[in-house]
Amino acid sequence: MSDSKIALVTGAGTGIGKAVALALVAAGYTTVITGRRPEPLEEVVQESGGKAVALPADITDEASVAALFGEIKKRFGRLDVLFNNAGVNAPPVNIEDLDVAKWKAVIDTNVTGVFLCTQAAFRIMKDQDPMGGRIINNGSISAVMPRPNSAPYTASKHAVLGLTRSTALDGRKYNIACGQIDIGNTETPMASQMKKGVLQPDLSIKVEPTFDVQHVADAVVHMANLPLDANVLQMTIMATKMPLVGRG
Repeated sequence: MSDSKIALVTGAGTGIGKAVALALVAAGYTTVITGRRPEPLEEVVQESGGKAVALPADITDEASVAALFGEIKKRFGRLDVLFNNAGVNAPPVNIEDLDVAKWKAVIDTNVTGVFLCTQAAFRIMKDQDPMGGRIINNGSISAVMPRPNSAPYTASKHAVLGLTRSTALDGRKYNIACGQIDIGNTETPMASQMKKGVLQPDLSIKVEPTFDVQHVADAVVHMANLPLDANVLQMTIMATKMPLVGRG
């Protein structure tokens, strides 16, 4: 059992998940990190000074998710914060050329994975004392605005927005708050192409600005630290000059 609040970060081995996990550790949370590959998780544990707890899992697999949350309940007795961060993308190809298997892989991780983790978190949070907790979903600005050739990712993130709102509503009776952070062009390996140039709606290729991922981590910690009678339902954090506002 731990006296500190317990947090779980999915997709925590790299990028946004890693930054958020380290920020939660620094903020005093007992932070469980998960992902499919043990090696990156162990690197995060080392960077945390041994404070993060690595529990590898596949969030697309129901049994793996059940085992992960079962181990959290066994070790710590409760769960206070879940950051649903794990996500994948598909190759940016014309929609008519997209392999259906690539579509399913994105939906399985970005939507079904979030659902499975949310469901498992509910089962712990509604029965713990004090009852309740907080779920934060990584939405992406693709939850409201697509890029060219991004149908799987955009559809998945629109679905996450719907799931966030449903979770916020259904969680009320259990004192479970749910919010979403939509991130645009933070500097991670996934966004490395921004500095080389990315396809625009007018089919031109342009370099787009990025911003430090630490600001994302700080924003998630702010959301996590709110009392359960307050909630950030949806936050957008983005590079100030990225070409989102004014599209069309």
